[in-house]
Order: sequence, then structure tokens, then C-alpha cells
Amino acid sequence: MGPKRHIGGSFEELVEIMKKLRAPGGCPWDKKQTLETLKEYVIEESYELIDAIDSRDVKNICEECGDLLLQIVFIAQIAAENDWFEVQEIIESLCDKLKRRHPHVFGDLKVRDSEEVRRNWDMIKLLERESKKEEPSRLTGIPRSMPALLRAYAIQERAAKVGFDWEKGNLDPIWAKIDEEIRELRKALDEGDAGEVKEEIGDLLFAVVNLSRHIGVNPEEALQGANEKFSARFRFIEESVEGKGRSFDEYSLDELETLWQSAKKAQRTKGRPILDG
Repeated sequence: MGPKRHIGGSFEELVEIMKKLRAPGGCPWDKKQTLETLKEYVIEESYELIDAIDSRDVKNICEECGDLLLQIVFIAQIAAENDWFEVQEIIESLCDKLKRRHPHVFGDLKVRDSEEVRRNWDMIKLLERESKKEEPSRLTGIPRSMPALLRAYAIQERAAKVGFDWEKGNLDPIWAKIDEEIRELRKALDEGDAGEVKEEIGDLLFAVVNLSRHIGVNPEEALQGANEKFSARFRFIEESVEGKGRSFDEYSLDELETLWQSAKKAQRTKGRPILDG
């Protein structure tokens, strides 16, 4: 590796590369992109970065950070072409926000701990929304496009900050709420009301998120873990079926259940999910 380039020069080069890709004579694909078409790539690159972080692959984390940064520079270039804003405005706005929301670092405010920092941050955000004449609700700013479990978690966290929450350390009312939602779901199923069934499924999931929050478990990560566990066990079943030269259609549910139990046993023996390779 050669000597490291100055960060400012590297960033300017990236901006110039993006500008050239969008200019006449540039890349046809890059030139046809819009803010709307880039949305899926912003989401995809965000999740790829999360996967890299989960795998603790430092080289891949670096690469995925670059791919996500590219989406920001791409959006900034489209904005500049439409005279909406320039990339430096993004950076300047971010710098101003970080200084404004950290008065204990860039000002004279004294704080005791991270919890007080968080309370100050929330209050500053609320004042910012009021000054912009935005909706003053404490739930403002939670994106509707967030994964539903994460959004439920964020909504509950915001409400809890003003005391609208179950008592800490007492899970009994939360269990009671889950039992209540299950009963209401069963009733909706018995009555055959599809709309009500959908609503009750949502209520049940929301209640389970509340439980996970109170016991210190991130529900999105928990469900992802369950997805991985199921996928690993199902791959074990697929490999077992293929190894015996029979198709899935030739297996009874009892036989597949036996293979599932074998997958669970193998997983416990290894002490980790059964993964390819």
C-alpha cells in the first residue's frame, strides 16, 4: 500500500468521479438513475454493511462503508444537478447538528452519564422540530419505511421516555397483554373476519416487541437469529433428502419431523448454527 491520501482530497476525487459518471459521455446506467431508483440500493447497501459487521470481516466492513457512502454522493450529485443542494451542504449541516446536539462537548453543559446525554439529545431534537414548525410529537422522525419490528421498538422507546410504559421489572402485565392478544386473535379467526385477524396479528406482534424490550432483547436481531436457525436446520433437511436420492414429495410429515429433530441435535452438538461450508 502507498501513502494515505488526504481525506479531503480523497472525498473531492469521489465527488468528481460521480459527477463524471453522470455527465455527457459518462455511464448510461448512472445517468438514468433518480432518487426513487436509488432507494432500493440505499436499503440494500445498508443491510450488506450490517451483514459485514455481524461477520466481523473488517475488510468487508470497509468496502461496504464505501458502497453506502457512494449512495449519499450519488444522491448529492442528483440534487446538485437540480439546484436543490450541494454535497458540502450535507456535510456542513451534519457538522452543525453534531455540535448543536453535543453541548457537553462543544459547549459548557455538564452531564453525569450517557443517559443524561440521551435525554438532552431528545430535548434538543424536540426543540428543533418546534423551531421548524414540524409536528411536535415525540414519535415524529421514526421512518415509516423502517422494518416493522424495529419501528415498533422505536415507537415504544419514545413513549417510554415520558413514562408511558409498563413498570420496569414486572413482566406480569406484559404477559397478560400477550395472552389477551392471543385470545382476541383466536376470536377473530373463529369469526372469519380477515381484517380483524390482520389487526390482531399486529397487536400480538406489538405486544411481543414490548416483552422483548423489557427483557433487553432487540426483537429484530432475535427474529433474524430465528431466521438463521430455521434456515440452517432446513438446509440440513435438504441435504439429508438429497443424500438419500428421494424427493420431498416422497417424505411424510413425520419423516421430515424426524429429520428436523436430527438437525436440532446436530446443531446443539456443534454449539452453533449449521451453516454451509
